[in-house]
Amino acid sequence: MTIDYRSTVEGAQSGFERLVGSIPGYKGYKERELRREADKLLRTHLAGRLDEQRGRLVGLMGELTGAGRLSDITDLEKAVLRLQRLIDRLRTAAYGYAGLFDAVKVEQRQLDALYQFDLDLTVQVDQIAAMVAALELKVSQEEGIAAETKALLGTLQAVNDLFGRRAEAITGQP
Repeated sequence: MTIDYRSTVEGAQSGFERLVGSIPGYKGYKERELRREADKLLRTHLAGRLDEQRGRLVGLMGELTGAGRLSDITDLEKAVLRLQRLIDRLRTAAYGYAGLFDAVKVEQRQLDALYQFDLDLTVQVDQIAAMVAALELKVSQEEGIAAETKALLGTLQAVNDLFGRRAEAITGQP
């Protein structure tokens, strides 16, 4: 289930903030700030879920080491590194900031597109979690994991590449 962080952020406004929102010009600015905050919360949530998957992979590496299956660890290490890169990018990505008096304004529709882009990443996060679960099952059954690990590496690379095109959600250009 995906939480709509825009509703959460809007619902957290105080009465004073709603009153100040009636000032001409301020309302649009505040709405953009709320959209930015919702996007940041969503990315933080996704990064947290991915960090859980990274922890699960590290645990698998420990199990494989204990079982003497050192040949399986190399690709898992690569997966952990790709996953960490994605986590770091999610946590540090720009969130469409343009101040009240900046020359370049980020429009609400662009912020909505950015939020939708990040929301769509939840599908990939779910896919990554399912792939990690499949790896855990294979390890627990003492089966080979080469194919599953390669698939996870491919998915992580694809999601990293997709996230690299995140700016296109704002600009509409590659």
